[in-house]
Amino acid sequence: MKPVNVNDTNADEQIRSHALTLLDFGAVWCPPCRTLLPILDELGEAYGSSLSILKLDCDESPETAAAYGVMSMPTVILFKNGEPVEKLVGLRSKAGYQAIIDRYLPAAAGSTPANG
Repeated sequence: MKPVNVNDTNADEQIRSHALTLLDFGAVWCPPCRTLLPILDELGEAYGSSLSILKLDCDESPETAAAYGVMSMPTVILFKNGEPVEKLVGLRSKAGYQAIIDRYLPAAAGSTPANG
């Protein structure tokens, strides 16, 4: 699945609409945030419908960023059933994100994607 852009108006609804959601808090002017974008695309391809990936621009949607205590970018929060379970501040490798996501995937989801 491709990452979906969200904002203050629809972020909470989108978070609650999937069992497992990764929300990226970033900004267009942030170099590490731009580096994260292709990683998010790869994660979307690797996990398909078992993971929803959302992107939020903190400059355009400051209320949602403040509500989750985002102080620096990129910050990635993993939600399970609408509740935050992991908060990752700063850029990580694809394998680093996969290790966190894999902890929360249901065992019935099948095999986990290869680390990369």
